[in-house]
Amino acid sequence: MAGREDGFRHPEVTGTDAAWAQELLDQLRPTGRDVRRVVAWLADAVRGEASLQDGAGLLLGGSPVRLDADRDAGLVADIVAGRIASAAWEGEGRHLRLVRVERPAPSSAGVLAVARASPFDRRASDIVTHTAQVVELLLRARESTVAGRRLERATSDLRLAILQLLMVEDTVSARRVAAGLWPGLLDTDTACVYVLEGDAEERDRIAEECLAAIQEQALVVRCPAMDGHVIVVTPWDAVGEALRSLIGRNPGVFLGGSVRQSLARTATAYGQAVSALAVAHFRPDKAAVYAERTHPERLMDPGALRDWTAQVLRPLDTLPHHTRAELLATTRLGLEFTAVNAAKVLGVSRNTVRARMERVEGMLGTDFSDLTVRAAAHLALNTQVGLAEIPAARGAEQTAPTRLADLLAGTAVHTWAHGLLGRLDADARDLRRTLRTWIAAGGNSERAAQTLGMHAQTVREHVRSAEPVLERRLLAAGSDLYEVVLAHLVLGDLEPPVLDRAKPGHPDSPVHG
Repeated sequence: MAGREDGFRHPEVTGTDAAWAQELLDQLRPTGRDVRRVVAWLADAVRGEASLQDGAGLLLGGSPVRLDADRDAGLVADIVAGRIASAAWEGEGRHLRLVRVERPAPSSAGVLAVARASPFDRRASDIVTHTAQVVELLLRARESTVAGRRLERATSDLRLAILQLLMVEDTVSARRVAAGLWPGLLDTDTACVYVLEGDAEERDRIAEECLAAIQEQALVVRCPAMDGHVIVVTPWDAVGEALRSLIGRNPGVFLGGSVRQSLARTATAYGQAVSALAVAHFRPDKAAVYAERTHPERLMDPGALRDWTAQVLRPLDTLPHHTRAELLATTRLGLEFTAVNAAKVLGVSRNTVRARMERVEGMLGTDFSDLTVRAAAHLALNTQVGLAEIPAARGAEQTAPTRLADLLAGTAVHTWAHGLLGRLDADARDLRRTLRTWIAAGGNSERAAQTLGMHAQTVREHVRSAEPVLERRLLAAGSDLYEVVLAHLVLGDLEPPVLDRAKPGHPDSPVHG
């Protein structure tokens, strides 16, 4: 016998014996490597029966070989314990071979049992011996592969857990979890979020390319909500360039990026990256960054915006801090995405997301099924995240509470709204009228179609046609749609939202005044 470094010894065979040796070696090819198939092959090769069992008698491969409970049980126990390496017995018209098969720790050794009607000649004995060696190799390889997959899965789950902590603004815990595996990754005040989109079947490969390209400079997460998305959180500007290079090498992959945000606003940055992704589909380089347009809240009086936000969210101030933060973070994501997708991102059930949102809805005294209400709540919730960066209230001279109408009345906001919705006027299909009616119907195409006297599919086509013109996603809930809703409110094309209908003193209550 000639030795090999991998532990498998090639038998010295010639003539017809070479056929079985070649067949056995074929079991080690990448397309083979199946222990059960090897044991089945062994039974055919020796014209008998073969089975592989663990120390407890559990069948790992082949079909059960009949063993005598009194005689063979002791032999099997001795082989498993390592007292003997093999055993042979013949009688009652059958011949039996038992061979010890080492298994990776902590598993106990296995036993390869082979039985046949005729005695084991040199050829049959060699086949059994070398098959046992091949089975050992395959068991070690399989354990190594399984262990690698377990590690990869655990690391992937850890990345997702860190992202979920960032999504609910728990930056302290996120840093603590990340420090063990990726020291320094989140030792930053700000970061950007990127989202790559491609075919779901290609996502694992794209994620691996991301990890290889940026190494330890980013948090790379397979999105739990969208099968084709890979989320990247990074404080380093160079990562953006690396990702652009990656999409250049991968046709059909698009990239959306956020502006730089504080870690506490990771959820906001994620929404920005998804919005930019919609724009990337219309760009020749397949990439876009959210900072490429003006947003209405930047055109509003900062002090007035702060006052209004505090007034809208005041009912939540009575809650414990951690409960309030949990409800705000969940509602912010629930308004940005569907309840199902928000639940996947947060790692909770969709019923939990809905229950939290319904609690906020009840405390604010409003109805989230109304798109104007959702747009107003979205504005308040995203402003709340950055309250520390917004100047304090305008001073003691302010006596009347700020209304949403006050925020939308500025010249700059009106100019922005006219410019945005005016893009639709060139289309002869009157996309602007369809869009306005669709928003008033809560984004329901069937109800809008009844009002407009057209087919629901036509309504959806009109809304879809408006998306590239406005450079905003409309059929999916989120920041893009809410900006368009606010533009309609600015121009008076929609009825203002009803907030806190139960309190006549609330500035946006219908009975205020």
